[in-house]
Amino acid sequence: MTQNFFQTFILLLLVTDPFGNVPLFASALNPVPLARRPRIVIRECMIAFVLLLVFMFFGRHFLTALQLSEVSLRIGGAVILLLIAIRMIFPHPDGVLGKTEGGEPFIVPLAIPALAGPSALATVLLFSRESTGEILVHVAALTAVLAVWLAVFLGAERLQKVLGPQVMTAFERLMGLILTAMSVEMLLGGIREFVKSL
Repeated sequence: MTQNFFQTFILLLLVTDPFGNVPLFASALNPVPLARRPRIVIRECMIAFVLLLVFMFFGRHFLTALQLSEVSLRIGGAVILLLIAIRMIFPHPDGVLGKTEGGEPFIVPLAIPALAGPSALATVLLFSRESTGEILVHVAALTAVLAVWLAVFLGAERLQKVLGPQVMTAFERLMGLILTAMSVEMLLGGIREFVKSL
C-alpha cells in the first residue's frame, strides 16, 4: 500500500512537473498584481486537481464510451510521456508545452495543459481500471501532489531567486530522465499486454 502510494506520488509529480513549470507560472503571472497572484495559483491548482480526480473516477466510462482499450491507452500515454520527457531533457525555446499568450491566466495554460495535460490525464485514466482500495491510494497520492503544487507555485518567485536558473534547468532535466525511464516501462507493459491478448 505504501509502495503504491509512493510510486503514484512520484509518477504524478513527474508527469505534472511542478518544478519545470515554475518559469511558466512566473511568466504567466507577471502581468498580474502581486496581491492577486496567490489566489490565481490556488484556483488553477484546484481546477487541475478536480479535473484529474474526475478522470480518475470516471475514466473507465470514458474509455467505454470511446471504445478504447486499456492497452491502447497505456501505449498512447507512454508515447506522450516519452515526448514530454525528451522535451524536458532537450529544452525547446517555447518550453515543454509550447507558447502561451499574455493576460491573466484562467484554466489555460496553467491548470490545462501545464498541470492537467495529456500525459497526466492519460496516467490517471490508467488508474481508473483498478480496485476501489487502490483508487483511494491514488487519490491520497494526488492530494499530496496538490500540496506540492501549492508549495512550489506559491513560492515560485522566491524559489527561482534562491536556486537560480541553472539549478532549475538541471532539476528539470533530471526529472525528464526519470520520466523517460518510467514512460519506457509503461510502454513495455502495454506491449506485453497486447502480445498476451493475441
